[in-house]
Amino acid sequence: MVTVKSLSFAYNKRVPIFSDFNWTIKPGERWSVIGPSGCGKTTLLYLLAGLRVPSSGQITISDGLGPHKVQTGLVLQDYGLLPWATAFQNVALGLKIQKTDRTQVNEMTQKWLVDLGIESVSSHYPSELSGGQRQRVAIARTLIMQPSLLLMDEPFASLDTLTREDLLDLTLTLWRKQPSTMVLVTHNIEEAVYWGSHIMVLQKAPNTRGDLIENPDSGNAEYREQPGYRALCRQLRGLIEKYAGSTGDRQI
Repeated sequence: MVTVKSLSFAYNKRVPIFSDFNWTIKPGERWSVIGPSGCGKTTLLYLLAGLRVPSSGQITISDGLGPHKVQTGLVLQDYGLLPWATAFQNVALGLKIQKTDRTQVNEMTQKWLVDLGIESVSSHYPSELSGGQRQRVAIARTLIMQPSLLLMDEPFASLDTLTREDLLDLTLTLWRKQPSTMVLVTHNIEEAVYWGSHIMVLQKAPNTRGDLIENPDSGNAEYREQPGYRALCRQLRGLIEKYAGSTGDRQI
């Protein structure tokens, strides 16, 4: 469970990006967060990840099983891989930092390399990998830590359309195998609608609330061909254009 209560945040005492903002995410939900440029999408993700501290208000993250710290994973657009480490070493990094038994590290790393379809490039360095392969390594490095909350900041933005769709489907497949709470920040309307079973549209700062949209048909391969998918894309475009105060970028 993620509870955002009366959240306010501003950079260097400028106009607040969030002001008395509230949001609740239930365990196992998949959220897409979208909105006009500068609305605070990435800032909100960093607040959830603990990389930013609220000016006031509270963010509570729990799994309902007790007061222990919930494992949070973060996947970034620029991959964040160590250039001097192989794909295998990058994926294993978190476990090694935790001083996990070497045999277990090797077994778990191999498993995630296989699950992400990158076992054949396990000895390659990031510079030798395609963009899609680098992002698969980054996802594997995060998922190997078994996070209860997975946060993704424009993870597929720099990839071509086919690779992006392939990785979207891959994350959905992994979610079905091991459901965790996921939040995807994206500027891409089609991506948001296909992936998120819940969608939040942010406004221009200061955000006092988000428009919350239920999207139960998301994640199915046939959904992109259904009238409801196109209708929701148009609805989101209308909201974003209204909040941006202009026609905005054409993404469909």
